[in-house]
Amino acid sequence: MTQLVNIDQIIAEKVRTLAIEQQQQVMDFVDFLHSKIQKVEFKNADGSPMSALEAAGDIVGCVEGGPSDLATNKVYLKGTVEK
Repeated sequence: MTQLVNIDQIIAEKVRTLAIEQQQQVMDFVDFLHSKIQKVEFKNADGSPMSALEAAGDIVGCVEGGPSDLATNKVYLKGTVEK
């Protein structure tokens, strides 16, 4: 925890020495990093968590001509198929 506080302090000190425009660039970059880690949570109408099957419900089974179950080719799933 001590090292994290030190990193925060070092970053803050370095940012303070930058021009306002550069500080804005740092802020934009931090916002960009935060946007990459935000989770998308799917919820039912009652607020309960939605399963992956429920979230993908409208596209499940939309591909015609493929296997009904992707697990039917066990060798392929193990990654041992020769190309």
